[in-house]
Amino acid sequence: MSHGAGLVRTTCSSGSAFGPRAGAGQRGASPSEGLLDQVYPRTQGAVLKVAQMVTLLIAFICVRSSPWSGHSAFRYFEVVTICNLIMILAFYLVHLFRLYRMLTCISWPLSIFGFVATFLCLASVWLSYKISCVTQSTDAPV
Repeated sequence: MSHGAGLVRTTCSSGSAFGPRAGAGQRGASPSEGLLDQVYPRTQGAVLKVAQMVTLLIAFICVRSSPWSGHSAFRYFEVVTICNLIMILAFYLVHLFRLYRMLTCISWPLSIFGFVATFLCLASVWLSYKISCVTQSTDAPV
């Protein structure tokens, strides 16, 4: 039992074999698109990621070269800066190489919550450290 002719969509133009998308292959791909996204490095998001990476690298170098680098607080700061630097670099490379198109198993809008969780953890550490410093300074013998 036939239900009539159905609509079949293809990536090729229906008018001519030499249409604007003839032989284009995947949807959204064009000959001008290469491995790298040429526009992304000039966007605000990319510039912000580069600024964050440079700031984190400077912070890591400053802490690493300080004379008190043996304290556990400084080691924690080093770990946090390097982990954030690697995370931001990974997101930068994902956008630069257009890997988000191939990594469909990751919900990219939900990945923003990872950044929010990182910020909240840092705020928690800051408040804990601030409270412990105040407590230690008031308990010190006079």
